[in-house]
Amino acid sequence: MQPAAARPTFARLASQAGIFLLCVLSSMAARPQAPGEAVALRIVGGLAGVNQFTRHEEPFWTRDLPRLTGGRVTAQVVPFDRAGLRGQEMLSLMRSGAVPFGTALLALGSPRDLELNAPDLAGLNPDMPTLRRNVALFRPTLEALLRERGIEPLALYTYPAQVLFCRRAISGLASLKGLRVRTSSPSQSDWVEALGGQAVTTPFADILHHLRAGNIDCAITGTMSGNTIGLHELTTHLYTQPVTWGLSMFGANAAAWRALPEDLRTLLRRELARLETEIWAESERETGSGIECNTGAPTCRGGQPGRMTLVPPVAADDQRRREIFASLVLPRWLQRCGPGCAPLWNRTLGAGNGVRAPER
Repeated sequence: MQPAAARPTFARLASQAGIFLLCVLSSMAARPQAPGEAVALRIVGGLAGVNQFTRHEEPFWTRDLPRLTGGRVTAQVVPFDRAGLRGQEMLSLMRSGAVPFGTALLALGSPRDLELNAPDLAGLNPDMPTLRRNVALFRPTLEALLRERGIEPLALYTYPAQVLFCRRAISGLASLKGLRVRTSSPSQSDWVEALGGQAVTTPFADILHHLRAGNIDCAITGTMSGNTIGLHELTTHLYTQPVTWGLSMFGANAAAWRALPEDLRTLLRRELARLETEIWAESERETGSGIECNTGAPTCRGGQPGRMTLVPPVAADDQRRREIFASLVLPRWLQRCGPGCAPLWNRTLGAGNGVRAPER
């Protein structure tokens, strides 16, 4: 047996897998391909183990696309969090061409990409209609910014509503004071801290470990995503006011995109628009289904029935949400984002949400 110091760690293996993947991906030269030529794509997808990937992304690339092209196009797809890649790196890797086709969680952008998450800041979207409206308001700007950075945007996806799973009794937002709460983005952390909680930034794959170890009291994650990984067995109370949703963008390195034959680009745009519509529709359904399953409602479909206590938001909570967003979440995002972000906010999302950012 190898000594402990010599045995490869999971992190090292993941890193090696990521390096191998990048070598494979970057070996795809961005040369123009002739019409009718066989095309093999390498895709980096979204989070592993959740329905967006297992029911939609993976079947689209490995089954639907070969069928639609009569076998001319094949694809391999791997979730970014099983490839040794950090979500914070995805946009940079796509910009450079190391990942020619990939899915990026916009809330995990690097400091140079913070403005891309504007339509999904914590507390901004209390329901799906509001999220759809805000994404529509911001989408032209989002797509223009990505193209300026060498990325061709092809689809926008969303996960189900990101809500609170807690292992101790809570009755509303005021109950979070003093609790340690798993977050996945800076704006979620701002939201938790505004309520007097302690934000613990944790990858999705590590939520269960931290709950079992007692490192966190609550976790913010998707209603059905949490059910899929078994949070309904480790937590007791489900607070259903959405904190965020989890916007992700599928896109291509601009040179890799231009290298594809025009007919294939046309087909991909059409079919990815269909895939986007399907993912949004399922995310809306799963927001409700996740709540039903976690709380053991007889209408539970697609998940495992739990026994969690349902804690719906009250009117005072919605007012508190608005106050926290305007007084803390938005100002902190603007501070991180830089001087150009206040005008960007005001001309895209500010007027539609009745929250104007001060411009210097």
